Amino acid sequence: MNKYLERANELVPELVENRRHFHRHPELRNELFETTKYVRAKLEEMGYEVNEICQCGLVALAGGKKPGKCILIRGDMDALPMPEDTGLPFSSENPGAMHACGHDFHMAMLLGAAKILKEHEDEIEGTVKICFQPNEETFGGAKAMIEAGVLENPHVDVALGIHIGPIADVATLDFGKGLTMGSADGFDIHVKGRGCHGAAPHRGVSPINIGTHIYLALQELLAREVDAVEQCTLTVGSMIFGDGATNVIPSEGHLYGTMRGFNAELTKFMVRRVEEIAKGTAATFGGEAEVNWLFSSPAMYCDPDFTDEVVRYAADVVGAENMIPKKARATGSEDFAYFGQAVPSQIFWLGGGVEDKAKRISNHNPRVQFSEDALPYGAAVYVQCAMEWLREHK
Repeated sequence: MNKYLERANELVPELVENRRHFHRHPELRNELFETTKYVRAKLEEMGYEVNEICQCGLVALAGGKKPGKCILIRGDMDALPMPEDTGLPFSSENPGAMHACGHDFHMAMLLGAAKILKEHEDEIEGTVKICFQPNEETFGGAKAMIEAGVLENPHVDVALGIHIGPIADVATLDFGKGLTMGSADGFDIHVKGRGCHGAAPHRGVSPINIGTHIYLALQELLAREVDAVEQCTLTVGSMIFGDGATNVIPSEGHLYGTMRGFNAELTKFMVRRVEEIAKGTAATFGGEAEVNWLFSSPAMYCDPDFTDEVVRYAADVVGAENMIPKKARATGSEDFAYFGQAVPSQIFWLGGGVEDKAKRISNHNPRVQFSEDALPYGAAVYVQCAMEWLREHK
């Protein structure tokens, strides 16, 4: 057995305890004050000096005693704004927040990796930069940490992330090369009409009517203006108009959605056309529309050469038969893509499906569960890849 996996297995009670603490106490965006307090305390107990380089963004360094390169390993920390319905004894105690994407796993695995790295610190042929990142779910955290200098002092040469997955078998590692995950651009189309009594619609301008036509026109944008060979999506996930009254035409409303894709030039075109369609359609029916762009994240690029290296290292932990090349690009997004823009990077998807396959549900679902059997594999893969990459590139 791989020596780091053997040590991670010894740490399973600690890994599980940390994971369940995070799961009970989820926090959102970059307002992770209790979460970062807990992480900082754990790292300081191990002997690390911890720096908060942006709001709730923590960095600690392992190694540095020998000259060499620097590899960054990252775990994101924020939960999702949704209620939990798993029935687990350690379910969320914060109403309206849940670790439904597995970031509780990411923190626990990274803390485990940090502990093992500290135990082997004299062997590190360079530096491992341990990055606990806020605000992944709204695509602001990685960018904020990069702008705060996480890639410098010391300069980061490569970056590795791991994301837990609730569908695949435990200890499988899914990976891709090149563009592997889509970009993400979120929008809020604010529609303005003129409210009136429902019995006299001619005296007002219905934002619901405008919003409906905008929604339909956006579907035509994909069907008639985007090359069919392009892999992209445009989803309106929420339309909010009025307060439930049956006899009132409201004055305004909102359409919220996201666009995903892999072609940066196409994304620019789509941004322009969404704004033109929204404003033009609203004007046609006597109203107004304003498009606010809520967030933006690039497509995830996984460097092929770096990928070949870390796949080789990780296979020593999970077995070559459990290294699974991606069959297709995923339109889901990850703000680790900002690291991929800056330095050679790879993000592994670690299988964490529960034993009963009938209960395996996609992440971002209030009933999603992950197998804690995956925890030691994630911790060991971080350490194995960091140690071996630095050793080969010293």
